[in-house]
Amino acid sequence: MKTRFLALIALMLGCLSGCTNGGHFSLFGYTTEPAFDTSIHSVYVPIPKNVTYLKDIEFELHKAVVRELGTSPYRVVSDRGRADTELQLAIVANRKSTVLLNQLGETRDAELGVVIDVVWRDLRPGRGGDILSNPKRFDPNIAPLPGDPPPVAPNVIPLKVTPTAMWIPELGSSNMTAERQVVSKAARQIVNMMEVWR
Repeated sequence: MKTRFLALIALMLGCLSGCTNGGHFSLFGYTTEPAFDTSIHSVYVPIPKNVTYLKDIEFELHKAVVRELGTSPYRVVSDRGRADTELQLAIVANRKSTVLLNQLGETRDAELGVVIDVVWRDLRPGRGGDILSNPKRFDPNIAPLPGDPPPVAPNVIPLKVTPTAMWIPELGSSNMTAERQVVSKAARQIVNMMEVWR
């Protein structure tokens, strides 16, 4: 009887040691905390910039990112003034390469890839436009050391998202199917990038 009581107390103490702030549980590196920042409620997503020759891929990327954000706790808003954050995207490069040729010199396997710059800005009051995608906070109130120039905001360094997709013309796939795969992969990577870093 005494050993059962001691085992029960040891179990309760073990469970209490795993409790974290906010009532969440953490044990062996696993946690019940949400993967996204719960203080952010809304995101404004403008149409991405496109400097490549891929026609209308920016509209497909916009739709895919908005659709993927539907699986997160963030609500997409159409007015920048009512949003907590802004997700700026720019398609800056693309490449198409032949991986394998058949005996006639035609494309058997090809690969399509794009490079997307991602900048996620905090628009909430008092945040000073913090960059959430590259969290190096700038505080203008910190006094410089004697003889140093006053602090200036660092340049925005966007994150690079580089999805790729393979396509095989002999099996009926085309450049268009590869574009759809690339856009879908990019949207998943962008929303996954918005998770909290622990």
